[in-house]
Amino acid sequence: MAAPSDEPAARAHAQGARPRPGTSLGHRPALMAGRDPNEEHRTATPLELLFDLTFVVAFSQISSQVARYLEADDLLTAVAGLGFTMFAATWAWISYTWLASAYDNDDILFRVATLVEMVGVLVLALGVPPIFHSIAAGQHLDNSVAVAGYVIMRLATIALWLRAARHDPRHRPVCLSHATSIAVAQVFWIALIFLNLPIGLTLAIAAVLGLFELAAPRLTQKRFGQTPWHAHHIAERYGLLFIIALGEIILGTILAISAVVQEQGWTLEAALVACGGTSLVFGLWWLYYTVPAGRLLARYRDRAQTWSYGQMLLFAALVAVGAGLHVAAQVISHEAHVKATFALLTVAIPVLVCELVLFALYAQLLGTLDVFHLLLLLASVGLLVLSVVAGYAGASIGAALLVVAAAPAVIVVGYETVGYRHEAALLERIGA
Repeated sequence: MAAPSDEPAARAHAQGARPRPGTSLGHRPALMAGRDPNEEHRTATPLELLFDLTFVVAFSQISSQVARYLEADDLLTAVAGLGFTMFAATWAWISYTWLASAYDNDDILFRVATLVEMVGVLVLALGVPPIFHSIAAGQHLDNSVAVAGYVIMRLATIALWLRAARHDPRHRPVCLSHATSIAVAQVFWIALIFLNLPIGLTLAIAAVLGLFELAAPRLTQKRFGQTPWHAHHIAERYGLLFIIALGEIILGTILAISAVVQEQGWTLEAALVACGGTSLVFGLWWLYYTVPAGRLLARYRDRAQTWSYGQMLLFAALVAVGAGLHVAAQVISHEAHVKATFALLTVAIPVLVCELVLFALYAQLLGTLDVFHLLLLLASVGLLVLSVVAGYAGASIGAALLVVAAAPAVIVVGYETVGYRHEAALLERIGA
């Protein structure tokens, strides 16, 4: 009989699975037989954290391009480019993350596949500027590099799904369905590289392909069931990417501070910008973690997919906030073709989207609408409107940013004083 400390490894071996990553030395090829969805102390691995680092580059590329075209008052290019590139980056991340939550055995083949995924992210990042430039030109979409990067990531994911299908007979149908739907989509994505279509038609086809990729997992799981993903691990992984996306707001804050210092020196305005930008990051971070996503996903696994898709809007909004702060920096340094009010709108509107998405995800996971939190949201929206009005009336960008930062702060204060009791009562009622 195995010693108590060896029981999990012995049980995994008996089930045909590799012991939990980190419990053995070496990384020889092993079975991808599925992880235990109720595994205790499941956390993100160093490999997953390394993988996430590549998205720092991708998000930075996207944010800088959005800012460039917002500064030029080209709103259409900024929004269309943001939607196209953020979908490619975040959807590929989501697909890998859910697969890894269920099948990460940390063997050499899984590590090499992750390396290929990382290469794909970097290729995708290199293709971001041509996407925006070609949208602005308005003739043909130069998507060859970006789509190549996306396809590289998806091919690595297909290989992993096929390995999982081979090693996990119980979940073979769902794994094969995932691999098939991804492969079909990639054929059409590759075709878009070579078809010299008008830009409007290309974007329309891309939108249809995006909808297909979003719908395929839902249809697959409805027919074949779910993979053994881990609720708390998934919640942590999304939280980590959320923090990475917050880095774009920190970068935008630094750019705005530098612009003030270059124009005016170390003045009160520089302090206001620094305080406003940093407080905004901190407030959004605090707001995100008011929702116990891990516990709720464990209780309602069928609500995970909608929650996951909502996060894509959230990540895009955070990148847009960083771009808006970059625009504010250019306005301060008199290098932009837009006014201060426009710059404030490019910050306030994405912050509003963040708050609306977080509120919707909170209500969706809990399955109920909390009136008190709705009132907090309305108060926050009022502050965002006030920030833009203040800027239009002549307030400095630094002062207006402080008001923007107060928007998530008012929700946080309301939650920490009263709202948490509402949440605790709901969690107790549903047994989470």
